[in-house]
Amino acid sequence: MEWETVIGLEVHVQLATKSKIFSGASTAFGADPNTQACAVDLALPGTLPVANEGAFRYAVMFGLAVNAEIGKRSVFERKNYFYPDLPKGYQTTQLAEPIVGPGHVDLELDGGRTKRVRIHHAHLEEDAGKSLHEDFHGMTGIDLNRAGTPLIEVVTEPDMRNAEEAVAFAKKLHNIVTSLEICDGEMSQGSMRFDVNVSVRPKGEEKLGTRTETKNLNSFRFMEEAIELEVERQISVLESGGTIVQETRLYNGDTKKARSMRTKEDSNDYRYFPCPDLLPIMLDDDYIESVRQQMPELPEERRQRFINDLGLSDYDATQLTSDRATADFFEASAKASGEPKLAANWIMADLAAYLNKQELSIDQSPVSPEQLAGLIARIKDNTISSKIAKTVFEAMCAGEGDADAVIDARGLKQVSDTGALEKIVDEVIANNQAQVDNYRNADEAKRPKMLGFFVGQVMKASKGQANPQAVNEILLKKLSD
Repeated sequence: MEWETVIGLEVHVQLATKSKIFSGASTAFGADPNTQACAVDLALPGTLPVANEGAFRYAVMFGLAVNAEIGKRSVFERKNYFYPDLPKGYQTTQLAEPIVGPGHVDLELDGGRTKRVRIHHAHLEEDAGKSLHEDFHGMTGIDLNRAGTPLIEVVTEPDMRNAEEAVAFAKKLHNIVTSLEICDGEMSQGSMRFDVNVSVRPKGEEKLGTRTETKNLNSFRFMEEAIELEVERQISVLESGGTIVQETRLYNGDTKKARSMRTKEDSNDYRYFPCPDLLPIMLDDDYIESVRQQMPELPEERRQRFINDLGLSDYDATQLTSDRATADFFEASAKASGEPKLAANWIMADLAAYLNKQELSIDQSPVSPEQLAGLIARIKDNTISSKIAKTVFEAMCAGEGDADAVIDARGLKQVSDTGALEKIVDEVIANNQAQVDNYRNADEAKRPKMLGFFVGQVMKASKGQANPQAVNEILLKKLSD
């Protein structure tokens, strides 16, 4: 039987406000446990929440960026459940009237395909604390620093059909929220966490299969692995005559294994009811428009600017704006060098290859945008050839300094002196008389290819430091005599 995979995502995006959604406690990452949890976060008797306007502004920015309806009235509910890192015994969240309504994100996939993923809604809520198991023998530690940190939870429709589409959506969402500067996007710190709902059904079937939810995936690679593993598991269960149980699962990226965590609850299990401590939040058109006017440049706008203002191709602009860090790196390098196309080529080819090999992000690049611009400048002024530039770049990545320092230390300056080059050319011609005769007796159409032999001999004799353009000019003149 042929099976079709159906995937929907729930994405928790930690908002980059300085204080929490209902208290003035700091949201800074990395503090000692329980040093950033105030009386409100700890749910001490008599405390009352006060809504953080910054969280609402960021949520509206997100909604506008994904072409969504903005809820002019949004209401907070209490989602009741017991867990040790939830001091209040409930989570303050939104259910019936979220701040962001239906929207969509358009994806560009391999092979020139496009896909629209619909967003059902996005709601504001507070994060829970964190349970710590590693440092305690037979016990669990509770860190409430994260309790009350503002989140938007983005809920998609079940529009994705494979892991590729799900990862493409997750990357696009990451690019949007980091470009808006409403989230730092540090997935290793929990700033974005993905819950993946997966089901399978016979191909052509309209009815959805029973879904499972794999929670708290914090990397694109883990998401892809978890989806593929769960699809394989569900198909195996169904084809062996079993049934899929609606449940919450966990995936371990180190062991590449998943396990059941608990049977999946429905919304009525949480006994939602409106929060009596928070009034409905009312937004008017003027507020929404003021947020729109303050929004940073979105990835699609930046891509179009790279095409229109910097002369990049659609492909190059799309690749360079696929994430904010790469776009920032490119723009800084292009500005410093004045050579956008060359900067784009180096970033997408040599730099990308190095970073992939070393498993580094562009933020961790050993070569800065300004240093790359310096290398490009030495290519443009003929100090070095493009071939030598690759050697210089490798040395820069190895920490040997900027382009000028490497060129001087290794003696890599390109030979452009006509007299020196003519001497090398004369020696090559004298040592290869048979090839010279063949060249001079050949048809004009064959000569360009035959010239390559002489260029190679000159480059070899000059240890790759001869100026290729000057070599070509001198060879053409001398071989035609």
